[in-house]
Amino acid sequence: MAIGVFDSGVGGLTVHRKLAERFPSADLVYLADQANAPYGGRPGEEIVELTRAGCDRLFDQGCDLVVLACNTASAIALRRLQQTWLPQRRRELARPVNVLGLIVPTIEAATGLPWEHEAERRGDKVEKLDILAVFATPATARSRVYEIEIDKRRQDVAVFVEPCPDLARMIEDNAGAVELAQAVETHVAQITARIGRAPDRAILGCTHYEIIADMFRAALKPGTPLIHQPDATAAALAGYLERHPEIDPGSDGLRRFLTTGRPGAQHDLVQTFWEGPLSFEPA
Repeated sequence: MAIGVFDSGVGGLTVHRKLAERFPSADLVYLADQANAPYGGRPGEEIVELTRAGCDRLFDQGCDLVVLACNTASAIALRRLQQTWLPQRRRELARPVNVLGLIVPTIEAATGLPWEHEAERRGDKVEKLDILAVFATPATARSRVYEIEIDKRRQDVAVFVEPCPDLARMIEDNAGAVELAQAVETHVAQITARIGRAPDRAILGCTHYEIIADMFRAALKPGTPLIHQPDATAAALAGYLERHPEIDPGSDGLRRFLTTGRPGAQHDLVQTFWEGPLSFEPA
């Protein structure tokens, strides 16, 4: 068996790499739905259906567990799939398959609190707010998942979300460094203007953005901490596998990379991030 990692494109490679570091013996199968990338501008029902199809492909590849390494899929599709599709799919496959996302571990990292915790609502005025910026796709921004879930847990954290409509596509299409840096600088300037000052911390709320994390560091106020979703997801998965011994992650260290788009070598931006050649098989 294996762990599947699913994303609309190449952004999920950032999560894959952290999982490979954390679980070197696990078998990992990566699926990029590049034929339909990016998901951020699509209607909700399309996102749900594309995510379901991607999970099914990975179950067919022998994965017991699929990690949605995509904020848009996690925000829009995950709960629907867990509640309305997975129970029947488990019965059909006759094995304990599951799908997890990366928003829960990200919010746990941002708040320093477990997902189950909800803050007691008090009328006391918060003297000092921690300003948290979230850079995300339009679909993730529309879901308001970060504002809603963080507010449930921490009244002293104010969340501002900056939709970045074209950034994931630019990364997917191998845009040049100057063009990407200018886009990042524009989004940082826009959210800073809306807040009225520089944010205290930031979440790169699309795994594509991790590929250009250095550009966000350069555009943000020096020293601004970034909450890294790949690290949070790998740590959360370690705990999940300890609690669920019925999930078999494999033991041969297999690494496969599949795409619904054009198979073969990936472009320069991806290979620079990956620190070496990377080739995808047809899904």
